[in-house]
Amino acid sequence: MKQSKKDISLNEKDALQDMLNAEKQLMNLYTVALMEGSSKSLRKEFLHNCSATAEDQFSVFEQMLARGYYETTPAEPPMIKEKTEQFSKVLKQIS
Repeated sequence: MKQSKKDISLNEKDALQDMLNAEKQLMNLYTVALMEGSSKSLRKEFLHNCSATAEDQFSVFEQMLARGYYETTPAEPPMIKEKTEQFSKVLKQIS
């Protein structure tokens, strides 16, 4: 039996995940466009759109977090210290 579009629907979690993925992809595209932009006015527009997309992405993330659809693990102080030291070493190597 063939399903039609009206027979297929996303639940809330899947819809939010789809929106989050779309915002992330859009961010990637605007970032590339910003790097490749050849005029100040064009780059300014890409930067504005990139910033607006980042806000939208974060709003979707917050909605998922509030509904328990997206779990985050708080960074513990030892982990933060370890990563800080790791990147400090890399920074010294490339400086």
